[in-house]
Amino acid sequence: MRIKLLGTGTSTGVPELGCSCEVCTSNDMHDKRLRTSAIIECDDTRILIDCTPDFRQQMLSEPFRRIDAVLVTHHHYDHVAGLDDLRPYCRYGDIPIYAEPSTQQQIRNFMPYCFAEQKYPGTPNLELHNVAPGKPFSIGNIEIIPIRVYHGNLPIVGYRIGSFAYITDMSRMEPAELDALRGVDVLVINALRYSKPHRTHQTVLQALSVIKKLNPRRTYLTHIMHHMGLHAKIEKCLPAGVFLGYDGLEIIL
Repeated sequence: MRIKLLGTGTSTGVPELGCSCEVCTSNDMHDKRLRTSAIIECDDTRILIDCTPDFRQQMLSEPFRRIDAVLVTHHHYDHVAGLDDLRPYCRYGDIPIYAEPSTQQQIRNFMPYCFAEQKYPGTPNLELHNVAPGKPFSIGNIEIIPIRVYHGNLPIVGYRIGSFAYITDMSRMEPAELDALRGVDVLVINALRYSKPHRTHQTVLQALSVIKKLNPRRTYLTHIMHHMGLHAKIEKCLPAGVFLGYDGLEIIL
C-alpha cells in the first residue's frame, strides 16, 4: 500500500494570505502546505481521502489514472470544495463518494447541479454512498472501517484501512473508538499547533497523548497551521516515531 499526503495544511493553507510570520515567509518547502488530503493506492485500487480546494493542483504531479472512490471525513469547505474538479476522472465512469448521510446532504446543498435531473453538460458524475462508524465496507480488495471522532461538537469520521489509519480535524474521540484503532502500524492524525488549545482541533501535545495510547510504529501529523512553527524546529521536539507530515510525503506499507 502506498499513501501520499497531498496536503497537510489547515483550512487557510500555509502560507496564510496576508501573514509575514517566519513560517509563512519560510523558503523551506516543508513549510508550504496545501489543504489536507491523501491518496491511497493498493494493487489496482486508488482511493482519495477528502477533496480539497487545492485538489487540481495536488493532482498535477500524480499520474492520471482512475479514482475508484473518495472517502469524505466531513462536509467543511476545505475537505469537499474540490469535488467539481473530479470531472476529468469521470471519463473512467461515475465516481463513488463515501460519506455519512448528513455530509451527503451538505454536498447536495453545496453542489445541487451535480444531482439535478437535467444535468449541465460536463458536470461530474458523483455517486453518493453511505458510511457509518464501525461498519466496514470494501473498495476493490481494500476493507475500510469508519471511525467516529469529534470536531468540536460535530461528529465526523476517520478511516482505518488495515494497519493504517487516517484522522483529521479531531478534537476528541471516545474510548471505544480508540479501541478500534488498536494495532495500527502507521497513523496519520491532526495537530493544529503545538500547545495552545483550540476549541475544535487537537494540538501536538493532545495528539501525542493519543499516540502514546495506540503506540503505532510511525505517526505523521497533519492539518497543520502556521502557528505550529517551522517544520525543521518542531521535528526536533517530537518523540521517536512521530513526524510532521508534509505535502508530497509518501508512506509505504
